[in-house]
Amino acid sequence: MDLRESITSQTDVALTLTKHVLQTEAKDSNLLFSPLSIHVVLSLIAAGAKGPTLDQLLSFLKFKSNDQLSSFSSELVVDNVYNAASKLVDFQNKETNGLIKEVLPPGSVDASTRLIFANALYFKGAWNEAFDASKTKDHDFHLINGSSVKVPFMTSKKKQTVSAYDGFKVLGLPYKQGNDKRRFSMYFFLPDAKDGLPALVEKVSSESGFLERHLPYQPVEVGEFRIPRFKISFGLKASEVLKRLGLVLPFSGEGGLTEMVDSPQGRDLYVSNIFHKSFIEVNEEGTEAGTATSAVIALRSLRIPQTIDFVADHPFLFLIRENATGVVLFIGHVLNPLEN
Repeated sequence: MDLRESITSQTDVALTLTKHVLQTEAKDSNLLFSPLSIHVVLSLIAAGAKGPTLDQLLSFLKFKSNDQLSSFSSELVVDNVYNAASKLVDFQNKETNGLIKEVLPPGSVDASTRLIFANALYFKGAWNEAFDASKTKDHDFHLINGSSVKVPFMTSKKKQTVSAYDGFKVLGLPYKQGNDKRRFSMYFFLPDAKDGLPALVEKVSSESGFLERHLPYQPVEVGEFRIPRFKISFGLKASEVLKRLGLVLPFSGEGGLTEMVDSPQGRDLYVSNIFHKSFIEVNEEGTEAGTATSAVIALRSLRIPQTIDFVADHPFLFLIRENATGVVLFIGHVLNPLEN
């Protein structure tokens, strides 16, 4: 399995998670999480697992062996996406640092705690073409209950990277590129119907590689163009979501984590919880986001009109993607831009 194929598999896992969280944890609220962050934690757990527990982790992550998973994580996460570092913390005798305190809810660490996996992913990007804040105006945003709220919408008359498909449109907003080869963009998946988000998420998660085949690459003239400013903070007990999706053995009393520590206690280790907390702010300058816990793509033949409207005035899906590798860093949906 090459890198691109592995990334496509991880995106499929992320979209399955998104669908499940939308249907269970965030039916009535804005959503944000980092599939990359969850992947890192599960990869670390897999590195210390064996037997049926390891097999279940590999099956969930769509890898054939731990060596393949380790090679992928080393090549992608450490070198290409962000600098990773690990740290040992004595939970019985010393306080944790500020980050861990924020990630873990009160009471989640006690004298029985042996292992905690926590990671932090921070992203701050400036739009390649910033929006003019003086042109931001209030407009109606239609909620899932049929009512509407007035929210600030950003707008621009410049060409935008937009594609229209059957029942939805996709907008890509690139960020300024830094001094390396990484190229980040935020993508907005907007259903045509005001109540079409659940059906769109179902469609996006329905088949492997769907996301890759529905990203826009061609700037076009826009007619009416508005996207809302929004800010999201979202906490998730990821272990419960993973268990409902069938990943149960790492969290059982027979966790199979004997490779985690060089001690007879290893046979008693299991993962009690995985907590995940994320935030994002999108405004005229760009995006700030954080969380804790290149191939040529053939374009589908589309008839692109001379101008295309993109008015995100009802619930939509969004994600932040590194385009050189295809890695999805963050994914979420907006039901109400005023909800924080």
